[in-house]
Amino acid sequence: MTNPKISRRDFSSSISKSLAAALVLPQLSNKFVATANPPTFASPAGPIRIDFNENAYGPSPKARAAIEASPKIANRYPDAAAAELKAVLAKKHNVTPENIVLGCGSSEILKATDAAFLTPDQNLVAPAPTFEAVLEYARIGQSAGITVPLNADHRHDLPKMAAACTSKTGIVYVCNPNNPTGTIVTRDEMAGFVQTISPTTLILVDEAYFEFAGDPRYSSATEFISAHSNVVVARTFSKIYGMAGMRLGYGIGEKQTIARIANYIIQDSTNAAALAAALASLDDMENLAITKQKITATRKWLSAELTKDNRSFIPSYANFLMIDVGTDTQPVIDQFRERSILVGRKFPSMPTFLRVTIGTQPEIEAFYAALRQIVPVAPAQAA
Repeated sequence: MTNPKISRRDFSSSISKSLAAALVLPQLSNKFVATANPPTFASPAGPIRIDFNENAYGPSPKARAAIEASPKIANRYPDAAAAELKAVLAKKHNVTPENIVLGCGSSEILKATDAAFLTPDQNLVAPAPTFEAVLEYARIGQSAGITVPLNADHRHDLPKMAAACTSKTGIVYVCNPNNPTGTIVTRDEMAGFVQTISPTTLILVDEAYFEFAGDPRYSSATEFISAHSNVVVARTFSKIYGMAGMRLGYGIGEKQTIARIANYIIQDSTNAAALAAALASLDDMENLAITKQKITATRKWLSAELTKDNRSFIPSYANFLMIDVGTDTQPVIDQFRERSILVGRKFPSMPTFLRVTIGTQPEIEAFYAALRQIVPVAPAQAA
């Protein structure tokens, strides 16, 4: 395989061309994160942002301090810091640094994996709905995307996904917990699925919301990597670590598999501030536990209120919740926006379900008060 890495000079040239193209081709923005009226960055007094599954509490105090100190190393390429982070992550996951690849968010891991393991003659199998980025990257690479509807419980239909895989399938994608439904694939289900899939098909497991799951039946797919070289797990610092704006993710897999993916990662795609913040975050497990407790408590509060009002929703293992509002969600989304509350976009395959990020307790209380106004509960339901 030809190594597609380029020199920094060529890389800079390509970036300049890309930026120029972005100015004249705004219609090429990623449709899977686009909204009819994209929100602007909010000031502290701005709208409530519970639309993109971000962590409202932000980075840990240690990570913030590392970010503030990052100008001191801004003049150096981040190679040393990247190597240090890979070593720390390798220890965390009980692998070697060669089993780790870093990326500009887990999105770059997904994109590079598609590039490494798909061709126009190969397809990608994924559940629907799920995080569409991996399907979009496949489409851009001229690979077909085959989607398998979720089952009646809004969970991955693994038997049908396995049946959809053929000798032409380069990747099968599992989002666990799944975005947007917040449902999980259990450890036993994943173990059976891994055994079913051909070794020639890569199993890409997106664990962006891993830390929120908190169910004894659930575990990371990293445990299958040592025996199955076709398993790759993608993780991110965007969610539980509150670093969505810093853009840092990583992939874990067998050495040769990771080396193949690394060929498609942009050289030095991680930055000094993000790397410093990540290292500090991994050294602040107390803050992670506090953040998880806050988000989980607010999710449980919202679930209890929904149950009290007899509203239908999907029990979630992530930092968001899908609520069935019983009608087309777009007018509901628009009415929330009028109240300065930004909620998730409409999902065509689940047109009556509204995805709501679990923000701070006051934010979610404000959201639910607005929901009661926008979609009132019938008296018989509330009784």
